[in-house]
Amino acid sequence: MSDRRNFVKLTLLSSAALLAGKNVLAQTDELKDRTYDTKKDAPVVISTWDFGQEANAAAWKLLTKGERALDAVEAGVKVPEADPKNQSVGLGGRPDRDGHVTLDACIMDEDARCGAVACLEEIVHAISVARLVMEKTPHVMLAGEGAQQLALANGMKKANLLTAESLKEWKEWLKTAKYKPHNNIENLKLPNSRPGDARNHDTIGMLAMDKKGNLSGACTTSGMAYKLRGRIGDSPIIGAGLYVDNEIGAATSSGVGEEVIRIVGSHLVVELMRRGHSPEEACKKAVQRIVAKNPNMAKDVQVGFLALNKHGEFGAYALQKGFTYAVRNGAVDTVYDSKSLF
Repeated sequence: MSDRRNFVKLTLLSSAALLAGKNVLAQTDELKDRTYDTKKDAPVVISTWDFGQEANAAAWKLLTKGERALDAVEAGVKVPEADPKNQSVGLGGRPDRDGHVTLDACIMDEDARCGAVACLEEIVHAISVARLVMEKTPHVMLAGEGAQQLALANGMKKANLLTAESLKEWKEWLKTAKYKPHNNIENLKLPNSRPGDARNHDTIGMLAMDKKGNLSGACTTSGMAYKLRGRIGDSPIIGAGLYVDNEIGAATSSGVGEEVIRIVGSHLVVELMRRGHSPEEACKKAVQRIVAKNPNMAKDVQVGFLALNKHGEFGAYALQKGFTYAVRNGAVDTVYDSKSLF
């Protein structure tokens, strides 16, 4: 009798798994087979935080000319990378605890080609070095001196990334040298940042769909302010800070990268969209996964996810209030407040 019961149980479980698999495949086929309406759906570009609106404008110029989404996201995120007033990305980024500005970035296109750099120093446009890794090497990620060598070999120039403002704040921080990744809920336009505080650290993640309906994404940051030397967050890690599946959609993240890495967040969001969830629903479930994994930590940090599906639909969700995202398509050019769990 025991063997018979086990056989029946296994048969039922196998049937359920087969049915679930068929449902997922059906949802995937529905996304693939949907008629693509360029007037309604494309082009579109979305990015994290208020300063993403200016970055979107640069990407939009290329998208409306019929250029690839890949070219658009690179051009878009280069805007905050070159802005010394943005102390969380590229030039002017806050340094690590030893006073070194180190950059992380990754990029991914519609064919799942990807490239990334980590702990890159003295090069303004980390995103362009990430693209070099993707297009000119057999690798996915280069770090430190090796990433810098690739940049210099391809005509990029060294630059001092530590601006006077960031240097002054770092010296103020050294008086106590206390580090804690605070809630990253204040964007650059809010007035309550404090010198020596790890606030106002926010990656820019950008996702775009071009007129052909192809998706690409880019993510770039100077990392958490006053981090340990050599610390790498989620931003350069494909599947964590960024993921693109041209059949389904794309996702990116911002906030405390360690929490994103633990759940491979951006890949999770895309897989949830594959199962039929809307971009916002997928982002919310990823946020809930973070809480389930680490409920005590989740109340003290900020993480936000942003997603775009193959329909041209977008959405976001965050742990804490304050996460914003910018959208540019044929109908809007605006900044939205993300919903949040807390």
